[in-house]
Amino acid sequence: MSSPAARVLPLAAAQAGSALVRELVVISGKGGTGKTSVVASFAVLAGDAVLADCDVDAADLHLVVEPEILERHLFAAGHRAVVRAADCAACGECLEWCRFDALTSPDGSGVPEVDPIACEGCGVCAALCPLHAIDLEPRVCGEWFVSATRCGPMVHARLGIAAENSGKLVSVVRAEARRTAARSGRGLVLIDGPPGIGCPVIAAVTGATAVLLVTEPSVSGEHDVERALALARHFRLPVAVCVNRWDLCPEGAERIEAHARAHGAEIAGRIRYDPTVTRAQLAARSTVELGGPAADDIRALWERVAALWLRGVSAATSIRRRG
Repeated sequence: MSSPAARVLPLAAAQAGSALVRELVVISGKGGTGKTSVVASFAVLAGDAVLADCDVDAADLHLVVEPEILERHLFAAGHRAVVRAADCAACGECLEWCRFDALTSPDGSGVPEVDPIACEGCGVCAALCPLHAIDLEPRVCGEWFVSATRCGPMVHARLGIAAENSGKLVSVVRAEARRTAARSGRGLVLIDGPPGIGCPVIAAVTGATAVLLVTEPSVSGEHDVERALALARHFRLPVAVCVNRWDLCPEGAERIEAHARAHGAEIAGRIRYDPTVTRAQLAARSTVELGGPAADDIRALWERVAALWLRGVSAATSIRRRG
């Protein structure tokens, strides 16, 4: 395992070094819309793309593609205070200055202890300690991995419990995925993006080739589409919409598609409700590997997405057809 200062290729450098690599980011307004199931099936249909699971707060693409971890790296972001008790004079200065109440002296000795959850790593205590007995150390927030799967290489990560900086970790995963694609001659990166419209999503979509928004025909789905389309417009990203389980509420699906068209988005397709999707998840397989109505819809969706943005990325990422 590498140190917290492990090699990380900045995203801009990765893009500059791999201009022919295209990135398709699949996002959703919330969890549970079927985003990861679509990405897993796309990975099978693409044949040999690079996969990137950027849903670092709740990663689950690995449950379907069963990666074999080849590399492990620590992810460090921010700092935390560490008191050198042997050098501390128990003056209590740091206890008074910490606005987050991260420094306490539970035994009453005056020697501070640091609450790693409450500590924000701001550095005030270290700066004001008269004996300089407090250090700021890098905060290890999680791990990221490079793995092999039956669908191609995969870059993924695990953020620690109560850890922050998920947006930065998403950038690390994306940069390594692009580097892996450029190094191996693959022309396509398939990204399982985070849900919502916050910092991790922005880190996942900025500079991507295109965005596929997977939603569902519900009131919350309609609001999610509106917010996600606004995000895509802000970053001037080509975007298409897919309504999953559309047949559970056809009227809702039609309203979502009408709204998407009115705001310049493509309609990439619809996916029917199909219990096979759940059976595929339980079997650690993608939907298209088990077949069924939803599998047929996802194949048609892939054809549409490939026609819009991905044709000609490389021979290795040609569309697989049944038969």
